[in-house]
Parts: sequence; structure tokens; C-alpha cells
Amino acid sequence: MESFGGPTMGSTFSIKYVRHAGLPAPAEIRVQVEKILADVDQQMSTYRSDSDIERFNVLPANRCQTMPAPILELVRMGERLSSLSDGSFDLTVEPLLNLWGFGPQAREEKVPSAEAIAQVRQRVGYTHLRIDGGQLCKDAAVEVDFNSVAAGYAVDTIAEKLEALGIHDYLAEVTGELKAVGKKLDGSPWRVALEEPRDDQQIAQKIIAVDGYGVSTSGDYRNYFQQNGQRYSHTFDARTGAPVLHTLASVTVIHPSALMADGLSTLLLILGPERAWDYAQIHDIAAFFVIRADTGFVTRSNQAFERLAGGKTK
Repeated sequence: MESFGGPTMGSTFSIKYVRHAGLPAPAEIRVQVEKILADVDQQMSTYRSDSDIERFNVLPANRCQTMPAPILELVRMGERLSSLSDGSFDLTVEPLLNLWGFGPQAREEKVPSAEAIAQVRQRVGYTHLRIDGGQLCKDAAVEVDFNSVAAGYAVDTIAEKLEALGIHDYLAEVTGELKAVGKKLDGSPWRVALEEPRDDQQIAQKIIAVDGYGVSTSGDYRNYFQQNGQRYSHTFDARTGAPVLHTLASVTVIHPSALMADGLSTLLLILGPERAWDYAQIHDIAAFFVIRADTGFVTRSNQAFERLAGGKTK
């Protein structure tokens, strides 16, 4: 068994794989993986002013910029998730995140005035984006934030590279988003621990076995503030311009694509416990929910999730 990891996207990544004859040297595999992560950071990071997306974000309205194919792919996927959620999910909420104190240009965590929200919402909305050939265009001064999908994209891209290199038994994880394929060296499945959303510590809540799927968890329990007894998280509903206030604490999604798992877990978290459950059932999304209750947390998972959480491939 080989493993390596390191810092990326303000967090960490880790790769584990079963080594066999004929594979490139571990150092070469690491170089290939770190090249993918560097490319994703250069293209999609909102925390570096020279990234492709930040150069686009500072453009005024009615401008276009030539973009790498991965960015256009993620914009198209974000548009699909936005239309599926009636606009609740939106890649252009960064100005709202900054206004409320959660984004890269945030000043302080506080509840803004209704006037300030209304003003910023004029610069939010996926319908202001348009793809024209290899260019991304905007008809308002919108800013795109890929934080809800970039790590999932990176995991899928790393998985494709590992497969191309002849590695078919691996666990690839980037900032908590992951994909597990095949088996460990001893023939047992890759096991993933889902943690209970406690503010003070991490506790493994459910252990799942995965083979051939991406796994993503979105939660509101790491990045939030409280004001006048109300909890405000960094999970935003673009339709209201405000953080969600429901009791859904976290959602885990299992999907063949880590990118889709990443986006769908965010989408479901935005929708809240009842709407998300119905949405997952209608669209056959394998989902595990952690919901705040008076006594602590309660969990709920659908049949699609239980079917995939045993490590069985389709």
C-alpha cells in the first residue's frame, strides 16, 4: 500500500493506492496528482488574485474572458444545479458571502441591512452568466465561486489520472471530498467515516464501505456566527440572499461522480430537511441527513444510500 498527501485549497489532500508491478514510481504518481491540484488552484481559487476565475470576477458587466475547459464545464454544471433547485443553488453568491462575513473579501461577520442585501443581490444570479465558444461572459458584475464543486472536480480528475496510470484500487480525497475504487491490499473494502457535526470535536458517526463512488459531505457546523440568539451559517440560499435557517446540519451524498456528489450535497443542504429528502427521493440521490433536534442530532438515510454504503457496485 502506498500513500501520500499534503496541503491544498486551504486544507489537505490524501491518496492511498495498492501498488503492483508495472506502475510508475510513487514519486512520479505524486508529481502527476500535485500537477492536477496546482492546475485547479490556478484556475478556480477565489483566494488568489491571479487565478483565472478571480481575473474574471473583477471584470465589470458586459465583458467576456477566454477560460480553460474545466471552468466552462463547472459553470455548465452549476447552471444545471441552479435550474434543478429553482435558483437556490448558485455559483455567483460570493458577493453575498462577503457581505455576511464568510467570503474571501469579508470584513466582519454580521447581519447586513435589507438595503445592503438588496443592493448586492443585483450582482448575484447564474442567469447573468453566458458561455460563448471558449469564453465566459457576464451581463452584470457577478463573481463566480467554485468552492461547492472544485474539490469534487479535483477528485474526479485525479481518479481519471490514477486509472490511466494503471491504478485500479485507490482512495483519493481532497478537502474531505473523496472517491474510493476497488479494494485495499487485504481485499477488504475502503471504509469512510462520516463525522457527527459537533462544534467542539470530531466524532465518527457512521462507517460506510464504498467501491466505485464519490462521497461528499456538506455541513453548516464549521463556519457560522451567532447574533441575538440566531445561528447564521455560510450556506446560502441565492433566492433569499441570506444564510439558510433550517435544522439540516449536514448532508452526505454518494454518487458515481465526486463532482456531482459535491454539488448535490450542497444543493440538498440549502433545501433543508423536508425539501431535500423529497428531492433526493424524486431524483434517486443516495443521501444521508443529519438534522438538529432538541435532544441533539437525528439521522436519516434513504434506501439508495443504504444500498451503496455497503461497498457494492451497481
